Amino acid sequence: MSSPGSTPRRPLDPEPVSVVIPVLNEETHLEESVAGVLAQDHPMEIVLAVGPSTDRTEEIAHELAAADDRITVVANPSGTTPDALNLAIAASRYDIIVRVDAHGALAPGYIDRAVDLLRSTGAANVGGHMAARGRTPLEKAVAVAYTSPVGLGGGSFHLANSPEGPAETVFLGVFRRDALDQVGGYDPTLLRAQDWDLNYRLRKAGWTVWFSPDLQVTYRPRSSVTALARQFFRTGQWRREVMRRNPDTISPRYLAPPVTVLAIAGGSLAGLLGLATGRRALTVGFLAPVGYFGGVTAAAALMRRPMDPGVRARLPLVLTVMHMAWGAGAIVGLPVEQRGGPEPEQV
Repeated sequence: MSSPGSTPRRPLDPEPVSVVIPVLNEETHLEESVAGVLAQDHPMEIVLAVGPSTDRTEEIAHELAAADDRITVVANPSGTTPDALNLAIAASRYDIIVRVDAHGALAPGYIDRAVDLLRSTGAANVGGHMAARGRTPLEKAVAVAYTSPVGLGGGSFHLANSPEGPAETVFLGVFRRDALDQVGGYDPTLLRAQDWDLNYRLRKAGWTVWFSPDLQVTYRPRSSVTALARQFFRTGQWRREVMRRNPDTISPRYLAPPVTVLAIAGGSLAGLLGLATGRRALTVGFLAPVGYFGGVTAAAALMRRPMDPGVRARLPLVLTVMHMAWGAGAIVGLPVEQRGGPEPEQV
Protein backbone atom coordinates (compact mmCIF):
# COMPACT_ATOMS: atom_id res chain seq x y z
CA MET A 1 0.00 0.00 0.00
CA SER A 2 1.42 3.39 -0.96
CA SER A 3 1.71 6.34 1.40
CA PRO A 4 -0.55 9.38 0.80
CA GLY A 5 2.26 11.38 -0.80
CA SER A 6 3.70 8.66 -3.00
CA THR A 7 3.12 8.03 -6.69
CA PRO A 8 0.44 5.35 -7.02
CA ARG A 9 1.18 2.06 -8.73
CA ARG A 10 -1.89 1.00 -10.62
CA PRO A 11 -3.22 -2.43 -9.56
CA LEU A 12 -3.22 -5.17 -12.18
CA ASP A 13 -7.03 -5.31 -11.86
CA PRO A 14 -8.20 -1.80 -10.84
CA GLU A 15 -11.41 -1.56 -8.85
CA PRO A 16 -14.20 -0.21 -11.09
CA VAL A 17 -15.85 3.08 -10.22
CA SER A 18 -19.19 4.75 -10.82
CA VAL A 19 -18.87 8.26 -12.24
CA VAL A 20 -21.94 10.37 -11.50
CA ILE A 21 -22.57 13.59 -13.43
CA PRO A 22 -25.43 16.04 -12.82
CA VAL A 23 -26.43 17.54 -16.17
CA LEU A 24 -28.61 20.55 -16.98
CA ASN A 25 -28.30 22.77 -20.06
CA GLU A 26 -24.80 21.49 -20.85
CA GLU A 27 -25.08 21.24 -24.62
CA THR A 28 -21.74 23.02 -25.06
CA HIS A 29 -19.62 20.98 -22.65
CA LEU A 30 -21.23 17.56 -22.14
CA GLU A 31 -19.53 15.60 -24.93
CA GLU A 32 -16.11 17.03 -24.02
CA SER A 33 -16.63 16.27 -20.35
CA VAL A 34 -17.69 12.66 -20.93
CA ALA A 35 -14.81 12.11 -23.36
CA GLY A 36 -12.42 13.40 -20.72
CA VAL A 37 -13.78 10.96 -18.15
CA LEU A 38 -13.53 7.99 -20.53
CA ALA A 39 -9.93 9.01 -21.31
CA GLN A 40 -9.03 8.21 -17.67
CA ASP A 41 -8.50 4.59 -18.82
CA HIS A 42 -10.00 3.12 -15.64
CA PRO A 43 -12.80 0.52 -15.39
CA MET A 44 -16.00 2.51 -14.95
CA GLU A 45 -19.59 3.23 -15.60
CA ILE A 46 -20.92 6.76 -16.14
CA VAL A 47 -24.36 7.76 -14.92
CA LEU A 48 -25.72 11.01 -16.37
CA ALA A 49 -28.59 12.47 -14.33
CA VAL A 50 -30.23 14.82 -16.82
CA GLY A 51 -32.57 17.60 -15.76
CA PRO A 52 -35.25 19.26 -17.93
CA SER A 53 -32.90 21.22 -20.17
CA THR A 54 -33.89 23.87 -22.70
CA ASP A 55 -31.17 22.97 -25.22
CA ARG A 56 -30.00 19.69 -26.84
CA THR A 57 -28.50 18.32 -23.63
CA GLU A 58 -30.92 15.40 -23.23
CA GLU A 59 -30.55 14.39 -26.88
CA ILE A 60 -26.76 14.48 -26.62
CA ALA A 61 -26.82 12.44 -23.40
CA HIS A 62 -28.89 9.67 -25.02
CA GLU A 63 -26.63 9.71 -28.11
CA LEU A 64 -23.61 9.21 -25.86
CA ALA A 65 -25.34 6.33 -24.03
CA ALA A 66 -26.31 4.67 -27.32
CA ALA A 67 -22.71 4.83 -28.51
CA ASP A 68 -21.10 3.41 -25.33
CA ASP A 69 -22.66 0.80 -23.05
CA ARG A 70 -20.70 2.16 -20.08
CA ILE A 71 -22.96 5.24 -20.10
CA THR A 72 -26.44 5.32 -18.54
CA VAL A 73 -28.94 8.18 -18.52
CA VAL A 74 -31.40 8.74 -15.67
CA ALA A 75 -34.03 11.46 -15.51
CA ASN A 76 -33.83 14.18 -12.87
CA PRO A 77 -37.29 15.82 -12.97
CA SER A 78 -36.46 18.54 -10.41
CA GLY A 79 -33.32 19.65 -12.24
CA THR A 80 -31.52 20.33 -8.94
CA THR A 81 -27.93 19.25 -8.35
CA PRO A 82 -28.45 17.29 -5.09
CA ASP A 83 -31.38 15.36 -6.58
CA ALA A 84 -29.29 14.60 -9.68
CA LEU A 85 -26.42 13.27 -7.59
CA ASN A 86 -28.65 11.13 -5.36
CA LEU A 87 -30.49 9.69 -8.36
CA ALA A 88 -27.25 8.91 -10.18
CA ILE A 89 -25.73 7.26 -7.09
CA ALA A 90 -28.88 5.17 -6.60
CA ALA A 91 -28.66 3.98 -10.23
CA SER A 92 -24.95 3.17 -10.03
CA ARG A 93 -23.38 -0.22 -9.26
CA TYR A 94 -19.90 0.15 -7.82
CA ASP A 95 -18.51 0.82 -4.35
CA ILE A 96 -16.50 3.90 -5.33
CA ILE A 97 -18.41 6.98 -6.48
CA VAL A 98 -16.63 9.67 -8.53
CA ARG A 99 -18.44 13.00 -8.73
CA VAL A 100 -17.80 14.97 -11.93
CA ASP A 101 -19.40 18.16 -13.28
CA ALA A 102 -20.56 18.35 -16.89
CA HIS A 103 -18.41 21.43 -17.54
CA GLY A 104 -15.26 20.23 -15.79
CA ALA A 105 -12.24 18.26 -16.95
CA LEU A 106 -10.30 15.73 -14.86
CA ALA A 107 -6.51 15.76 -14.89
CA PRO A 108 -4.82 12.65 -16.39
CA GLY A 109 -4.67 9.81 -13.87
CA TYR A 110 -7.21 11.50 -11.58
CA ILE A 111 -9.31 8.40 -10.92
CA ASP A 112 -6.31 6.06 -10.48
CA ARG A 113 -4.78 8.46 -7.95
CA ALA A 114 -8.08 9.00 -6.10
CA VAL A 115 -8.73 5.26 -5.74
CA ASP A 116 -5.20 4.78 -4.41
CA LEU A 117 -5.75 7.57 -1.86
CA LEU A 118 -9.05 6.06 -0.68
CA ARG A 119 -7.17 2.85 0.08
CA SER A 120 -4.09 4.39 1.67
CA THR A 121 -5.83 7.03 3.81
CA GLY A 122 -9.04 5.27 4.80
CA ALA A 123 -10.89 8.50 3.99
CA ALA A 124 -14.57 8.66 3.08
CA ASN A 125 -13.90 11.25 0.39
CA VAL A 126 -10.77 12.37 -1.42
CA GLY A 127 -10.59 15.41 -3.67
CA GLY A 128 -8.30 18.13 -4.79
CA HIS A 129 -7.72 21.44 -6.45
CA MET A 130 -10.34 23.35 -8.40
CA ALA A 131 -8.09 24.58 -11.21
CA ALA A 132 -10.08 27.53 -12.54
CA ARG A 133 -9.08 28.38 -16.10
CA GLY A 134 -10.64 31.04 -18.30
CA ARG A 135 -10.48 31.84 -21.97
CA THR A 136 -11.41 35.55 -22.17
CA PRO A 137 -9.67 38.29 -20.14
CA LEU A 138 -12.67 38.49 -17.79
CA GLU A 139 -12.82 34.70 -17.30
CA LYS A 140 -9.07 34.65 -16.65
CA ALA A 141 -9.47 37.40 -14.05
CA VAL A 142 -12.22 35.35 -12.37
CA ALA A 143 -9.91 32.32 -12.42
CA VAL A 144 -7.15 34.32 -10.73
CA ALA A 145 -9.59 35.52 -8.07
CA TYR A 146 -10.83 31.97 -7.47
CA THR A 147 -7.31 30.73 -6.82
CA SER A 148 -6.20 33.62 -4.61
CA PRO A 149 -6.74 34.12 -0.85
CA VAL A 150 -7.89 37.65 -1.71
CA GLY A 151 -10.74 36.24 -3.78
CA LEU A 152 -12.29 33.37 -1.84
CA GLY A 153 -10.54 33.54 1.49
CA GLY A 154 -8.04 30.75 1.10
CA GLY A 155 -10.12 27.54 1.06
CA SER A 156 -7.63 24.69 0.54
CA PHE A 157 -9.18 23.31 -2.64
CA HIS A 158 -8.94 26.72 -4.32
CA LEU A 159 -5.17 26.99 -3.75
CA ALA A 160 -2.78 24.77 -5.69
CA ASN A 161 -0.08 25.03 -3.00
CA SER A 162 -2.27 23.73 -0.17
CA PRO A 163 -0.63 20.74 1.56
CA GLU A 164 -2.01 17.24 1.28
CA GLY A 165 -3.92 15.98 4.29
CA PRO A 166 -7.26 16.03 6.15
CA ALA A 167 -9.49 18.91 5.06
CA GLU A 168 -12.77 20.60 5.87
CA THR A 169 -14.00 20.07 2.31
CA VAL A 170 -12.70 19.34 -1.18
CA PHE A 171 -13.78 20.06 -4.74
CA LEU A 172 -16.19 17.43 -6.12
CA GLY A 173 -14.79 14.24 -4.61
CA VAL A 174 -14.33 10.48 -4.88
CA PHE A 175 -16.35 8.66 -2.20
CA ARG A 176 -16.81 5.33 -0.51
CA ARG A 177 -20.40 4.27 -1.10
CA ASP A 178 -20.76 2.94 2.45
CA ALA A 179 -19.85 6.35 3.86
CA LEU A 180 -22.41 8.08 1.64
CA ASP A 181 -25.04 5.54 2.71
CA GLN A 182 -24.22 6.11 6.36
CA VAL A 183 -24.86 9.87 6.23
CA GLY A 184 -27.78 9.72 3.78
CA GLY A 185 -26.13 11.15 0.67
CA TYR A 186 -26.62 14.72 -0.49
CA ASP A 187 -29.17 16.93 1.26
CA PRO A 188 -31.87 17.58 -1.38
CA THR A 189 -32.93 20.81 0.36
CA LEU A 190 -29.54 22.47 -0.24
CA LEU A 191 -29.50 23.77 -3.81
CA ARG A 192 -26.04 25.25 -3.20
CA ALA A 193 -23.28 24.30 -0.74
CA GLN A 194 -24.42 20.66 -0.84
CA ASP A 195 -20.79 19.49 -1.21
CA TRP A 196 -19.67 21.41 1.85
CA ASP A 197 -22.65 20.12 3.83
CA LEU A 198 -21.99 16.50 2.84
CA ASN A 199 -18.33 16.73 3.85
CA TYR A 200 -19.37 18.37 7.13
CA ARG A 201 -21.72 15.46 7.91
CA LEU A 202 -19.06 12.90 6.95
CA ARG A 203 -16.62 14.51 9.36
CA LYS A 204 -19.26 14.68 12.10
CA ALA A 205 -19.84 10.94 11.59
CA GLY A 206 -16.15 10.27 12.24
CA TRP A 207 -14.91 9.94 8.67
CA THR A 208 -11.93 11.76 7.16
CA VAL A 209 -12.11 14.06 4.14
CA TRP A 210 -8.74 14.10 2.38
CA PHE A 211 -7.28 16.83 0.16
CA SER A 212 -4.54 16.15 -2.38
CA PRO A 213 -3.19 18.74 -4.83
CA ASP A 214 -2.51 15.81 -7.19
CA LEU A 215 -6.25 15.66 -7.90
CA GLN A 216 -6.88 18.56 -10.24
CA VAL A 217 -10.15 19.38 -11.96
CA THR A 218 -10.43 22.17 -14.51
CA TYR A 219 -13.23 24.61 -13.73
CA ARG A 220 -14.63 27.08 -16.29
CA PRO A 221 -15.55 30.43 -14.66
CA ARG A 222 -18.58 32.56 -15.48
CA SER A 223 -18.13 34.62 -18.64
CA SER A 224 -19.93 37.86 -17.69
CA VAL A 225 -20.08 40.21 -14.71
CA THR A 226 -23.84 39.68 -14.43
CA ALA A 227 -23.50 35.89 -14.33
CA LEU A 228 -20.69 36.15 -11.79
CA ALA A 229 -22.71 38.46 -9.53
CA ARG A 230 -25.75 36.17 -9.73
CA GLN A 231 -23.62 33.10 -8.92
CA PHE A 232 -22.01 34.69 -5.87
CA PHE A 233 -25.23 36.25 -4.57
CA ARG A 234 -26.89 32.82 -4.61
CA THR A 235 -23.82 31.24 -3.02
CA GLY A 236 -23.94 33.81 -0.22
CA GLN A 237 -27.63 33.09 0.37
CA TRP A 238 -27.05 29.35 0.66
CA ARG A 239 -23.93 29.76 2.80
CA ARG A 240 -26.04 31.69 5.29
CA GLU A 241 -28.55 28.83 5.25
CA VAL A 242 -25.80 26.32 6.04
CA MET A 243 -24.65 28.51 8.94
CA ARG A 244 -28.24 28.84 10.15
CA ARG A 245 -28.63 25.09 10.28
CA ASN A 246 -25.16 24.47 11.72
CA PRO A 247 -24.02 27.42 13.87
CA ASP A 248 -20.78 25.63 14.74
CA THR A 249 -19.66 26.17 11.13
CA ILE A 250 -19.65 29.98 11.45
CA SER A 251 -16.15 31.37 10.94
CA PRO A 252 -14.47 34.73 10.25
CA ARG A 253 -13.89 33.63 6.65
CA TYR A 254 -17.64 33.39 6.02
CA LEU A 255 -18.52 36.50 8.03
CA ALA A 256 -15.99 38.77 6.30
CA PRO A 257 -18.01 39.48 3.10
CA PRO A 258 -21.30 40.48 4.81
CA VAL A 259 -19.43 42.55 7.40
CA THR A 260 -17.58 44.31 4.57
CA VAL A 261 -20.82 45.04 2.72
CA LEU A 262 -22.42 46.45 5.87
CA ALA A 263 -19.35 48.57 6.62
CA ILE A 264 -19.26 50.04 3.11
CA ALA A 265 -23.02 50.68 3.08
CA GLY A 266 -22.96 52.22 6.56
CA GLY A 267 -19.90 54.32 5.86
CA SER A 268 -21.31 55.59 2.56
CA LEU A 269 -24.64 56.47 4.18
CA ALA A 270 -22.90 58.32 7.01
CA GLY A 271 -20.73 60.21 4.54
CA LEU A 272 -23.71 61.26 2.44
CA LEU A 273 -25.59 62.42 5.54
CA GLY A 274 -22.54 64.40 6.53
CA LEU A 275 -22.47 66.16 3.17
CA ALA A 276 -26.22 66.80 3.29
CA THR A 277 -26.28 68.15 6.85
CA GLY A 278 -22.90 69.84 6.98
CA ARG A 279 -21.75 67.60 9.84
CA ARG A 280 -18.21 67.01 8.71
CA ALA A 281 -17.56 64.31 11.32
CA LEU A 282 -19.94 61.99 9.47
CA THR A 283 -17.96 62.26 6.24
CA VAL A 284 -15.32 60.10 7.90
CA GLY A 285 -17.66 57.26 6.92
CA PHE A 286 -16.39 57.58 3.35
CA LEU A 287 -13.16 55.98 4.58
CA ALA A 288 -14.91 52.59 4.52
CA PRO A 289 -15.67 52.44 0.77
CA VAL A 290 -12.51 54.33 -0.17
CA GLY A 291 -10.38 52.04 1.97
CA TYR A 292 -12.00 48.91 0.58
CA PHE A 293 -11.75 49.86 -3.10
CA GLY A 294 -8.22 51.14 -2.59
CA GLY A 295 -7.25 47.88 -0.91
CA VAL A 296 -8.78 45.75 -3.66
CA THR A 297 -7.03 47.78 -6.35
CA ALA A 298 -3.70 47.54 -4.53
CA ALA A 299 -4.11 43.78 -4.01
CA ALA A 300 -4.73 43.30 -7.73
CA ALA A 301 -1.78 45.48 -8.71
CA LEU A 302 0.64 43.82 -6.27
CA MET A 303 -0.43 40.21 -6.81
CA ARG A 304 2.70 38.26 -7.62
CA ARG A 305 1.37 36.21 -10.46
CA PRO A 306 2.06 36.49 -14.19
CA MET A 307 -1.02 37.74 -16.06
CA ASP A 308 -1.80 39.85 -19.09
CA PRO A 309 -2.42 43.57 -18.45
CA GLY A 310 -6.05 43.17 -19.54
CA VAL A 311 -6.57 40.45 -16.94
CA ARG A 312 -4.95 42.46 -14.16
CA ALA A 313 -7.01 45.52 -15.12
CA ARG A 314 -10.24 43.54 -14.70
CA LEU A 315 -9.20 41.94 -11.42
CA PRO A 316 -10.37 44.77 -9.07
CA LEU A 317 -13.84 44.65 -10.64
CA VAL A 318 -14.00 40.86 -10.36
CA LEU A 319 -12.89 40.87 -6.72
CA THR A 320 -15.40 43.57 -5.87
CA VAL A 321 -18.26 41.72 -7.55
CA MET A 322 -17.35 38.49 -5.74
CA HIS A 323 -17.12 40.12 -2.31
CA MET A 324 -20.14 42.40 -2.61
CA ALA A 325 -22.47 39.84 -4.22
CA TRP A 326 -21.49 37.09 -1.76
CA GLY A 327 -21.85 39.44 1.19
CA ALA A 328 -25.20 40.81 0.01
CA GLY A 329 -26.52 37.30 -0.51
CA ALA A 330 -25.46 36.31 3.01
CA ILE A 331 -27.17 39.39 4.46
CA VAL A 332 -30.42 38.88 2.55
CA GLY A 333 -30.49 35.12 3.03
CA LEU A 334 -33.07 32.80 1.52
CA PRO A 335 -36.77 33.53 1.41
CA VAL A 336 -38.53 31.62 4.20
CA GLU A 337 -40.32 29.37 1.70
CA GLN A 338 -36.96 28.18 0.28
CA ARG A 339 -35.56 27.13 3.64
CA GLY A 340 -35.66 23.52 4.61
CA GLY A 341 -33.80 20.82 6.42
CA PRO A 342 -33.27 20.43 10.15
CA GLU A 343 -33.55 23.11 12.77
CA PRO A 344 -30.24 24.64 13.92
CA GLU A 345 -28.18 22.49 16.25
CA GLN A 346 -27.74 23.66 19.84
CA VAL A 347 -24.12 24.59 20.54
